[in-house]
Amino acid sequence: MIPIKSLITGVALALSTATMATAEIDRLSVELNKFEEIEGGGCRIFFLFRNQTDNSFDGFEMSLAILDGKGVIDRLLSIDAAPLPVARTTLKLFEIPDTNCSNISEILLHELTSCKPQNGEEMDCFPILDLGSKASAPLVK
Repeated sequence: MIPIKSLITGVALALSTATMATAEIDRLSVELNKFEEIEGGGCRIFFLFRNQTDNSFDGFEMSLAILDGKGVIDRLLSIDAAPLPVARTTLKLFEIPDTNCSNISEILLHELTSCKPQNGEEMDCFPILDLGSKASAPLVK
């Protein structure tokens, strides 16, 4: 006969492992991948969106604060990254006119103005969002 304490510990461990596996899968990651100077002035930003959730997103809009080389907010930029298909990595490019890439010290995710799963209601995506950067400036929330 298995002692009750061992049985409870085993069940708790199994549930904990299943929860951790689910938590790793249900993530939406946004990676600032690189900057590219635009001929004639401006900066092109490359983002990778990795949708590891069970939802495709028909709406995904972000308000970004672009900080200059001194850490001062230069401007707010709204970008629409939708659609974001389920189980896919999507590349999106956005341009910031009249800004040199070398003068961007940080990009702050100020607000998610829309996060709407296909056939669903708007939701708060901050809990499932992971941010990262391979560019010279960090992407933070």
